[in-house]
Amino acid sequence: MSRRLHKAWMKWTAVLVGVAGPIFFLGTIPATQEGARLTLDILSWPLDGATRWDSPDTRFLSALTGGFLVGWGVMIWCLASWVYDAAPEAVRRTVVTGILAWFVVDSAGSIASGNPSNALFNVLVLLLGVGPMWRPARS
Repeated sequence: MSRRLHKAWMKWTAVLVGVAGPIFFLGTIPATQEGARLTLDILSWPLDGATRWDSPDTRFLSALTGGFLVGWGVMIWCLASWVYDAAPEAVRRTVVTGILAWFVVDSAGSIASGNPSNALFNVLVLLLGVGPMWRPARS
């Protein structure tokens, strides 16, 4: 893989991570919470409509989740844009390590909370997020 491909893939990963942020942010507002509720219902398969979003605690957690996801996506984009050329291998390892840490904690928590289907979705996100960054780029 080339450095150019890695840099472009990091920007794809930034969008993949960050796109869920606005969905969960909108979950904080009762009039716009359906997207967040439906997303969580899909991730806790089967799609059964049992996921609720009417608790103030759920809306607060949605705000935190949305903020973290947007921030993480922006950080990955900035690393690709502003730091990658100066330290391509360090940035690649940083992004891959962050995604792996998310995968382990999110998947373990999903299984522990009775939502193992999300751990399966996480495998897909892991593969799409890391892509060719598993291996160092050629100079």
